[in-house]
Amino acid sequence: MIYTNFHQMSRYEHLSPNLDTALRFLASADLTKLEMGRNEVDGDNVFINRFDYTTMPEEQAAWEGHKYYADIHVVLEGEERIGVTDAAALTAGDYDEAGDFIPYEGPVDAWVTMRPGDILIVYPEDVHMVKVQRSGPCLVKKAVFKVKV
Repeated sequence: MIYTNFHQMSRYEHLSPNLDTALRFLASADLTKLEMGRNEVDGDNVFINRFDYTTMPEEQAAWEGHKYYADIHVVLEGEERIGVTDAAALTAGDYDEAGDFIPYEGPVDAWVTMRPGDILIVYPEDVHMVKVQRSGPCLVKKAVFKVKV
């Protein structure tokens, strides 16, 4: 997991070619102009999912993990908390290959607060619980880069 902000993301260049592609795009693009849904950057190597939602209590949120993709979470508007726990500490459900999605169960080890300007990079071992409210429901506008690792 890497928790940083927009001004520090150049520190994480050269970790992988696909991550470099995503970070360069993030540095130069206006993410508010993305279409809702999938936006292409480099085919299945790097793409962006753009969506909006209202945050919820932790009890209603769900874990998600991935086998082949790292996620770069970028909040464009609003705020949320994201829980992160190592996959080895949780119980995995059945893998959905089409969506590269693994549901998990178990406790949160660490929380990060995401606001505009913050960046959270989670790798396949970093299972994450998104959409969690901080101090009540909040509309979040968000872009998530999917980076093949």
